[in-house]
Amino acid sequence: MSQAIETIPDAPEGQRASRKEWIGLAVIALPCLLYSMDLTVLHLAVPELTVDLQPSAAQLLWIIDIYGFMVAGSLIAAGTLGDRIGRRRLLLMGAALFAATSVLAAFSTSAEMLIVSRALLGLSGATVAPSTLSLIRNMFQDPRQRTTAISVWVMSFSLGGLIGPLVGGVLLEWFWWGSVFLLAVPVMLVLLLTGPVLLPEYRDPQAGRPDFVSSLLSLDAVLCLIYGLKSIAQDGLGGAALLTIGAGCTIGYLFVRRQLRLEDPLIDLELFRRPAFSASIATYGLTILVVFGGFLWIPQYLQLVRGLSPFDAGLWTLPWMGAFVLGSMLTPPLSRRFKHSHLMAVGMVISASGFLLLSALGPDTSLIFFAIACSVMSFGSAPVVTLTTDLVIGSAPVERAGAASAISETSAEFGGAMGIALFGSLGVAVYRRAVESAIPSSLSSEAAEAARGTLGGALAATSELPEALGRSLSLAATEAFVDGLRICAVMSAAGTLFLAIFVAVALRRTNVTG
Repeated sequence: MSQAIETIPDAPEGQRASRKEWIGLAVIALPCLLYSMDLTVLHLAVPELTVDLQPSAAQLLWIIDIYGFMVAGSLIAAGTLGDRIGRRRLLLMGAALFAATSVLAAFSTSAEMLIVSRALLGLSGATVAPSTLSLIRNMFQDPRQRTTAISVWVMSFSLGGLIGPLVGGVLLEWFWWGSVFLLAVPVMLVLLLTGPVLLPEYRDPQAGRPDFVSSLLSLDAVLCLIYGLKSIAQDGLGGAALLTIGAGCTIGYLFVRRQLRLEDPLIDLELFRRPAFSASIATYGLTILVVFGGFLWIPQYLQLVRGLSPFDAGLWTLPWMGAFVLGSMLTPPLSRRFKHSHLMAVGMVISASGFLLLSALGPDTSLIFFAIACSVMSFGSAPVVTLTTDLVIGSAPVERAGAASAISETSAEFGGAMGIALFGSLGVAVYRRAVESAIPSSLSSEAAEAARGTLGGALAATSELPEALGRSLSLAATEAFVDGLRICAVMSAAGTLFLAIFVAVALRRTNVTG
């Protein structure tokens, strides 16, 4: 947009959402909640399913990771497919497949069966974000109402990630590990029964046929890049990870070339010529990068450094998730009074102050202080996530809303993967350097290598040592881990301040007008 817009006008009365659209939004929020729950709910079930299915170490990693990989790789194809065949139709098809494969996963009798089930869950889960977000674009024509609707959409994902471990913990107290998957069945049934009544259908009337080759190229490119980045986070910088990332970049280049030659491309690259769209995509992805990086070590801090159980650690995440929800709720009314770029920049400064507070954490820091620091960081990031999503959808043509939302969510997946890889590598490097001198020469080579790798490995290695040496190694490893956490928090603070400047400059003339 060429001029700054201080106020956002209301849409004509006939274009404003009615009660039906708001009830439809509640229906849309359900699969979003479930989508993010499925990213976290499985972790607590790992010990039980390991005993039951006896997967190998490699199989266990695939059971945990394949869902996220398939979601990330399928987003672009799913978003564009919704524009072509109908967004409601794609959402309902995805819901039906999600419910069916959830049952399949719950009653899996082998590791291979569970891996396939999780992969299918990822494919169906990939329909949720682009379909629901693009439906919001159709249902809420008034910019102010759409900002509120998107804040609810963002909150539903956040709440899903928040309650996933808590709900999983309650279920595992009473039922077998497969029960965590059956949560999806009643939710998807509600969507299948009410969706045809409450949700409008929309597809691009000028859309051509889906291009299978482009879909395959986008899937392969994203999978290779995400897998390579996560490999770096887990195993460090290695030849296999670099080769995989190189393959992903090559396939991505071929994908872009194909889009430029097709009359009806899978992704209209002209979207990136829109300043509001491209700047918002960059801001969203980079925000996820610094936030994921800053929070990467928090679960281990709570469980390994502070000695909390998984459930108690989950309870201490409630304050900062509540702060994010509060920030999301306050964003719509504040966006009517202040320019989007100003609101986001101030939010990023607040978020940076939260990261700086986190950089002061120590092994014995009050958990109240910890909760305040995380809450400040989380509260400040909420306007950026809500408003960049709003800008992406509002700046794209209505017939390309599915593709636009898919690109937005793919940028978030890349941001998260890069945050884990970059900050994970940084934290491990700091930890290794600090703990090296504290590893006793009497420790076995295998235990010593484990102690150099992770805090958990160091704490496990103390069982091989006399009490005094074990206590010394435990204290040194804990302090080394906290050093890595502090440095990552400082880096996140610096990155967040950079983003505040970037937002203030790149989006200063951008507000959504519908």
